[in-house]
Amino acid sequence: MSNADQIDLFVRMMYALALGSAVGLEREFRGHEAGIRTLGLVCLGAALFGETSTLYGDSRVAAGVVQGIGFLGAGLIIVRGGTVVGATTAATVWAMAGVGLLASEAWLTALLLTAAIILALEFSPVSDWVLSHGRPNTEAQRLREEAHSEAREAKIERSEG
Repeated sequence: MSNADQIDLFVRMMYALALGSAVGLEREFRGHEAGIRTLGLVCLGAALFGETSTLYGDSRVAAGVVQGIGFLGAGLIIVRGGTVVGATTAATVWAMAGVGLLASEAWLTALLLTAAIILALEFSPVSDWVLSHGRPNTEAQRLREEAHSEAREAKIERSEG
């Protein structure tokens, strides 16, 4: 691989890092666990593995990314107070790995998908409103709201400390 090819590869990997970091910025702003660094590195890592898969002509590498990120995502989902927390974060990590696999070759599609993911994540207030108005306030919903507020408070304390 020539020096020019390696520089081109580096630029494409930095593009993947930037796309993941853009989505991470939204998550960080909302006080969720997987933020700028996490999603940036997930997207970069997936792009690296995707490029490795392409360079060596072995699609099993890209398939391993899907499985590995699924395992990582499962660790992000927890049950707190009888309700599931972290499913959106896990799904975001998984989606950003897919964007990372695309970023090296299909840069425009990766960019458009990043924008679509950020837009979908911005629907959080709408989703919360629908949940709170769509059915009677249940104990599980109250516990979920408490868990979300505790997570936000913990995030604020970590950033201030």
